[in-house]
Amino acid sequence: MNKETSPAPRRYQPLIQLVLARLREFYREPEAIFWVYGFPILMTVALGIAFSSRPITQVNLVIEAGPDAEALQKKLTDHEDPQFVCRIMESTAARNTLRTGKTELVVIPPSPGSKELTYLFDPTRPESMMARFAVNEVLQGDLQRIPVREERLKERGARYIDFLVPGLLGMSLMGGGLWGVGFVTVDMRIRMLLKRFLATPMKKRDFLLGLMISRLLFMVPEVLLMLAFAWLAFGVENRGNIFALAFIILLGAFTFSGIGLLVASRAKTIETVSGLMNLVMLPMWLLSGIFFSSERFPEVAQPFIKVLPLTPLIDALRSTMLEGTPLLELWPQLLTLAVYGIVSFVVALRIFRWN
Repeated sequence: MNKETSPAPRRYQPLIQLVLARLREFYREPEAIFWVYGFPILMTVALGIAFSSRPITQVNLVIEAGPDAEALQKKLTDHEDPQFVCRIMESTAARNTLRTGKTELVVIPPSPGSKELTYLFDPTRPESMMARFAVNEVLQGDLQRIPVREERLKERGARYIDFLVPGLLGMSLMGGGLWGVGFVTVDMRIRMLLKRFLATPMKKRDFLLGLMISRLLFMVPEVLLMLAFAWLAFGVENRGNIFALAFIILLGAFTFSGIGLLVASRAKTIETVSGLMNLVMLPMWLLSGIFFSSERFPEVAQPFIKVLPLTPLIDALRSTMLEGTPLLELWPQLLTLAVYGIVSFVVALRIFRWN
């Protein structure tokens, strides 16, 4: 009887042992445990603290300079619900902040001899539409006595899609540099390919530069395809110099390739490098202004946001594509990117390990 029933448990023993071996392997890697269990909890706590302290949604708006501008600002900021952040600007600057996504609405006071109030907004952005109705409700209440005129941004270069494409381009350069360089390096280390290079006369400098240059070459068709599609499908144009835009893109790709090398210089497992890359990228996804302007975050957070490498890249791309800003005026952003790229590569070169 025992001989007939004994083979059944044995049949599952290899499966059980494989599962147990994988569990032991995982729990013997402290970094994997942290990234899988600890890191999500830390991000939940951080985001919970950041957003739970803001029960009222703030509306950023600009009031165009005029005779009644200060009175309108006082009425909005003294309202019982302090949800409006108002600034008074000249006409050109006010329209430029709306076009570049730094504000949701521009309120134009009545001109001399007129009682008509004008709302300038982008109808393709839901927050811009919501700001228009929220401001109008406060300024007029339920009586709706003031004549109102709407002016909607529709021209190319002033739409949300024009604002969004440079952000997506910067996000693509960041992801390509980190995953295309960092992940590939760790994968080669896991497959013992780096040990084979160690047995050759190859220097670390040549190997790391080769990875970065190959990434730059792969990036060219990727960027061209994105820009061509945005132009053909949505009419997104570049108002700046094409060579200036190409230089910013190459510098951004170099910067994030260097950061990718630094992240992967000593990581030995896929779990470790994936966690490190998420740690590097997640703050930039949230704060660097990919989908909306980073200037909407509180002033206390701005110094930290400005030093994130994706922030100057996206700012430079938007300034060139939307405003045609020359390279010389973008030297702070370009210098930040160059420092990140050079320092990352130098540090990666010093601490890189073949195994």
